[in-house]
Amino acid sequence: MIKLTANPSEKYLDKALEALDVLANENGPGNDFLGWKKLPTETPESLFEECDEVVANWKNLGVEVVVAIGIGGSYLGAKATIEALSHNFEAYMPAKGPRVVFAGHNLSEDYHAELLEYLEGKSVAAVVISKSGTTTEPALAFRIIKSYIEAKYGKEGARERIVAVTDAARGALKTMSNDEGYKTFVIPDDVGGRFSVLTPVGLIPIALAGYDIRALVKGAAAMAAKCYERNHDNIAVRYAAIRNEYYDGGKSIELLVNYNPKLHSISEWWKQLYGESEGKDGKGIFPASATFTTDLHSLGQYVQDGQRILFETMFSVEKTNKSLTIGSDAQNLDGLNYLTGKHLEYCNQMAEAGSRLSHMDGGVPCISLSMEKIDEYNLGELFYFFEVGCGVSAYMLGVNPFDQPGVEGYKKNMFALLGKPGFEAQGEELRKRL
Repeated sequence: MIKLTANPSEKYLDKALEALDVLANENGPGNDFLGWKKLPTETPESLFEECDEVVANWKNLGVEVVVAIGIGGSYLGAKATIEALSHNFEAYMPAKGPRVVFAGHNLSEDYHAELLEYLEGKSVAAVVISKSGTTTEPALAFRIIKSYIEAKYGKEGARERIVAVTDAARGALKTMSNDEGYKTFVIPDDVGGRFSVLTPVGLIPIALAGYDIRALVKGAAAMAAKCYERNHDNIAVRYAAIRNEYYDGGKSIELLVNYNPKLHSISEWWKQLYGESEGKDGKGIFPASATFTTDLHSLGQYVQDGQRILFETMFSVEKTNKSLTIGSDAQNLDGLNYLTGKHLEYCNQMAEAGSRLSHMDGGVPCISLSMEKIDEYNLGELFYFFEVGCGVSAYMLGVNPFDQPGVEGYKKNMFALLGKPGFEAQGEELRKRL
């Protein structure tokens, strides 16, 4: 269960309810990209079964490594979920099933060359995720991985080892999938990338990693039943209200803080969701993140004593999945025997409480957010809570939550500098500035 402690004013709660009405009635900007709202309740069992079939087929083939190729929303949700549910030291332990690794989310030559080195001697398959098939980073990565798989298994073998998640009817990847005979899953037209974790974009890699996608969607459905209730206790409404109240009071940065390293990529997913949805028209709260207590020893000084332009959302987990208590030491040179018999998580909780109080005393407002435990059901709840909260918050700001016009700027410059046909004049002008 996801819980939120925040105390927005009634004025901002009422504003948030008005924004919720816009989202619920689907009459605001970007209303043609609201398909994510119905995913938890309208995902058919047949989709789960198709995912199960891919898992079973690749198990029969002995697949050891799945390369999931995508960028932005096409990989962050899956990576966040898999990382949260995996053993912290999974990479150093004997594999229990296919390991899911990621490609196409950067243009690093070292990264992709070393990925190919890692794949040597292993049974490999790939999931390529792109609506268009022409986004530069994943398209280049797929070209590399496709060539590797075809060289190793031949065209026929590659057909069994490549799955595409793409548009239903158009685009380069859809055309290639038809031509090559790849198993294909559809990205709905009305779901944008950063809201796509509960589509095959997220479900296929998560299922291949061995996790329960039905429980993930079930958790999201439970949250969906709460998030459209028109009252001041609605946690998505409260979250949107308090963050906009802080923003209007001069707090332009939100620091999402977790106390469990497994949640690092949840923060990365959250940063894309809120950064792309709100950061436009000269407006928006800048989304930043930290993992405490680690980052208390680097960022803590700034949070405590730096510019008073930020607020924190402290995100904690109520129940651990493991148990570890602190033992006694005869010499007690570290002076920690007073903690003998305590659970290590108790220390973590007290560090969180102490940080919250200290930062609030230093002028940093704090929202408390928690989940019962790290599992598929709770992660499904969390994803949907953040998605609804994002839509409400962006409408409160007066921006379209579902477009991202600013993303195209770097792409056009990159195409021009790379010498893409049609961009020659722009390339010439840009090169003069370098």
